[in-house]
Amino acid sequence: SRGLRAAQDLIVYRPVCQVPTMAATQAGPVTLAELQNLVKRDKDGYLEEFRQQLRHYESSMEIFKLKPSHEAKQFGELISFLAAVAPCYPKDLAALPQQLIDLLREHGGVLDHELRQTLVRALILLRNRDLISSTSLLELFFELFRLADKPLRELLYSHIVADIKRLNAKHKNNALNKTLQNYMFTMLSDRSPVAAKKSLDVMVELYHKRVWDDARTVNIIASACFSPVSKIMATAIAFFLGADEAKPDEDGEDKDDSKQSYQTLLMRSGFVKKTKARERQLRQALNRQHRQDKKEKAPNFNFSALHLLNDPQGLAEKLFARLQANNSERFEIRILMMNFISRLIGIHQLFLLNFYPYLQRYLQPRQQEVTRILTFLAQACHELVPAETLESVLMTISNNFVSDRSSAEIICVGLNSVREICRRCPLAMNETLLQDLVQYKSYRDKGVSMAARSLIQLFREVNPSLLHRRDRGKPGEDGEGEATEYGRVHVEKFVPGSELLSLHEEIKDPEGEEQGEDWEGWEDASDDESDDGEGWIDVEHSDNDEDAGAKDGSDDEGEEAAKEGTKDELTTEERVKRAVELSTTRILSQADFDKIKELRMRKALQPSVGSKRSHDVETDTILKEDAIIPNSKKRRQSKEERLNKVMEGREDRGKYNIRKGRMNEHASTTNREKSKNKNPMMLKNSQRARSRKYESMFKWAPKGKKKPGQKPYKGK
Repeated sequence: SRGLRAAQDLIVYRPVCQVPTMAATQAGPVTLAELQNLVKRDKDGYLEEFRQQLRHYESSMEIFKLKPSHEAKQFGELISFLAAVAPCYPKDLAALPQQLIDLLREHGGVLDHELRQTLVRALILLRNRDLISSTSLLELFFELFRLADKPLRELLYSHIVADIKRLNAKHKNNALNKTLQNYMFTMLSDRSPVAAKKSLDVMVELYHKRVWDDARTVNIIASACFSPVSKIMATAIAFFLGADEAKPDEDGEDKDDSKQSYQTLLMRSGFVKKTKARERQLRQALNRQHRQDKKEKAPNFNFSALHLLNDPQGLAEKLFARLQANNSERFEIRILMMNFISRLIGIHQLFLLNFYPYLQRYLQPRQQEVTRILTFLAQACHELVPAETLESVLMTISNNFVSDRSSAEIICVGLNSVREICRRCPLAMNETLLQDLVQYKSYRDKGVSMAARSLIQLFREVNPSLLHRRDRGKPGEDGEGEATEYGRVHVEKFVPGSELLSLHEEIKDPEGEEQGEDWEGWEDASDDESDDGEGWIDVEHSDNDEDAGAKDGSDDEGEEAAKEGTKDELTTEERVKRAVELSTTRILSQADFDKIKELRMRKALQPSVGSKRSHDVETDTILKEDAIIPNSKKRRQSKEERLNKVMEGREDRGKYNIRKGRMNEHASTTNREKSKNKNPMMLKNSQRARSRKYESMFKWAPKGKKKPGQKPYKGK
């Protein structure tokens, strides 16, 4: 046993870096790094030296397996050398990848952290040179996520994402993707929470990079929402809540650099000597920019992650059941779950009627994150929610927020919340409650009055019959403001705005007809008639010269006036009749649709006479908190706050000194500062000194009693 132990120490710790080679006899000892460089240059000439190191590796491997927990720095250097020269001798090192995989799989937990990282880097190097399959290596790397080694996990995470992205760069490798996705699905339920969390992070990152953006990936991530580990569940929910946000492009700096390099070369070409090399550089930079522009212009059609779910109703029900049963979760986690459930209900128009009474108990002004909860409540409303379910919610908001004992900010939040709920479900409001809320339009606070007027404007569009007669305003021209029944789908009988196209075509006739109408009453005078000398031709003058001049001067103004006149003459029934006739008797082209869009936009920009223009607010399924929070006015500062602000301005100066006017002490002085150092006799007769003299005389003039008829004293 003593002889075996001595042999182990001799082999493991002997100086492996000194390798006897042909060059060593002339230049001294050669290190492994130098030998690696020489092997890459001439692999046949250094075959014997390589095989000597390979035999040394095999013997070191057998000895190392006896004590895998010991530090072996030289053994790691030898593995790095073999991995680097593996492409030069693929037959001799065919078994190296599998040996390293078996070593990590059997003794990965007890290995020294530096040696473990060396083995992983060697395997990554072999994988980058396609000397090992990705499936076996990635499965090993997912298992290594269980180890308590954070730098190693970061290395594995970055390689897995980069490797899968490289495999799907040219085309989707569906067979490999399906295998890896199935394995990741099993890893999400792993006994190690760290490994499950890292596997989930890999899938989320691949979705953001548009590598795995299919429904299979989204549904695997959705299964992580039911994980017993709160951190994994929060990560999965946060993915769905933020998957549609714009991610910063990693290649953005390269795009800017390519454009900047081309612009720099183009500008430089105008001042430097023209050479073939510079012309070639400019041409290559231009080609790079053209390729980059083509990539930017390529359309990218991406569906939202929430739209790719297979069973959103079941997902929402299971999450809500967990939200109700588990009250031990932190409040931030419950807020995330509420947000996710409300967004699922709003986008897919789900039926989860118990969710609204659950949120109703949080509707108190002093509740933590109450504005976000109100946002979730409005976000979960849609047209198919029964009105009876939301009536009690509206009454709770009105009683707790919109009351005289509440502050102006709380009243404003309550009115805005009611408005957003009624925008998505108008049938939830009754006439009594609406007329009570409308009374706040004359409230002393401007924010409250604006919130009440926005509620009035909403019901002018959706159901004006609930408003008082004086608040209804003028009826809409397009038939807006009609109350809809529950579950009724509005189907158009014509193309919206097609009546505007018919009016436009009637007003603007073809060129031939316009010329015929304009030149009617004029006689043609040819050259033959002028040569006959028969004299002048009498032309009849119109009675109204001003109208003719206006017609010749501004055709556009006349056309607009005619449009306005025709608009005013047509009633709603005539507009519908025109639109139905045009939609059923004519096939509209893309140019016609573009013209209809232009005419509708022009009409929206022209307010009706005697009424203010209302801005259409698009109803978004994803509601932001800013839609409920009022625009806060600048609060008046207290005396302590004003004093603190004053003291902040005195930090850079002494106790009774003024702050210097110049930022730079070595800067030149002004003329006024120079005059302070001049001789007083030089400034005696200056304009400023004389003006001060007369000012002092006027200021200190005697102010005695003025006698009757005496003029006031004005000085000399």
